[in-house]
Amino acid sequence: MGKVVQLLTHPSELKAVIQLKGFREHLHKRPQQSENLAKCYDFLFKTSRSFATVIEELHPELKDAIMIFYLILRALDTIEDDMSIESSIKVPILRSFASKLDTTDWSYQDSKDKDAIVLAEFPVILAEYHRLKPAYQDILKDITDKMGNGMADYILDENFNLNGVETLKDYDLYCHYVAGLVGEGLTNLMVLAGFANNDLMDDDFQKTESMGLFLQKTNIIRDYHEDLLDGRSFWPKEVWSKYTDSLPSFHKDLSEQSQTAGINCINELVYNSLSHVIDVLTYLSMVKDPSSFNFCAIPQVMAIASLSLVYNNKDVLHKNVKIRKGTTCKLILASRTMPAVAAIFKHYIQVINHKSRVEDPNYLKIGIRCGQIEQFLESMYPTPGSIPASATSSTDSSEISTYIKARSSIDRQVSQEVQREEFRCNAAILSVLLVIGATIYYFVK
Repeated sequence: MGKVVQLLTHPSELKAVIQLKGFREHLHKRPQQSENLAKCYDFLFKTSRSFATVIEELHPELKDAIMIFYLILRALDTIEDDMSIESSIKVPILRSFASKLDTTDWSYQDSKDKDAIVLAEFPVILAEYHRLKPAYQDILKDITDKMGNGMADYILDENFNLNGVETLKDYDLYCHYVAGLVGEGLTNLMVLAGFANNDLMDDDFQKTESMGLFLQKTNIIRDYHEDLLDGRSFWPKEVWSKYTDSLPSFHKDLSEQSQTAGINCINELVYNSLSHVIDVLTYLSMVKDPSSFNFCAIPQVMAIASLSLVYNNKDVLHKNVKIRKGTTCKLILASRTMPAVAAIFKHYIQVINHKSRVEDPNYLKIGIRCGQIEQFLESMYPTPGSIPASATSSTDSSEISTYIKARSSIDRQVSQEVQREEFRCNAAILSVLLVIGATIYYFVK
């Protein structure tokens, strides 16, 4: 009932739900699937419905490869998360997991995890893995090897298991293994398929790394309370120790001093996350295929919306804070062109800036960082009349302007399709409202 009330009190979000569910056009039709491949997609829906939806809309060239990539990493993650598996068994499996991809019949039947099906039915996944292009297989195997060994290292790291993340450098490294490596694999796949600019591989995957770290750091900030209940935390001690001697105190100590300290700690972590935004925007501008752009953009706009919600918000210390379902639908619909994504980021950066408190020790540096991001967004899509004609040539020659120009025809085409979709949705809603109005008039008259 609460969600219905939310939608009714936010009409634009209600309309977004209607448009997403009933009128959104899929870029690619779903082809016929073999029984084995259909099983894999069934595993995908059982383990992550949200990922399944966006993966199913990918270009056929990459859809199956990314689906299998997800299932392999889900199987790897299930081994790591399953607390019923002894470390003496778990670590060797993680370190050798990539080699299991060379087999056709490996499986693990003893997992008690909720996603155990991907381990028990791993031969089904292996069959589809071996049908992928050899170059795609190599990418998946390389990332699986790096992630498996990274997971094993953390299991054996007694200091990490006892004290959590210590420094900001450790924080970045942990996020690299959890999310950065996934981005590296996806980038390699998209570049190889010709769906993203080759330049993405020329900076030692810096922009790719920022994509993963921005998502993971946002989740870590948001999940403070949930992680606390699970007896763990990933907030770096280098940051939280400035504000308290004990991380759980932000939740347990309800004094004004403690709560203010907790909010300031959140804000410093948000400041750290914002350092990745310019890389994220640059990366997205370099993804050429519309379905791949959607796949990459949706999580990023969700992240910036979530970051604006957790910023300066003491509720993070006491409960799970999430954006509304209706807002999620609006963001999904709006994430189909680069100008729209830039507008979303600009909106939420301004929300963060406006929520800042002068008393916060992070106030000045957050304001500066938000200003830098807004300036970069302006360089991407200058406000009409804001740049003198004499300055146009230098602006047009910037790196980001080059990428924006290169993708402008794609964005125009997608934008036209979005407008047609919105017209059909608006016409249908108007027709329903007219029928309802006519019916009411008939009975009241």
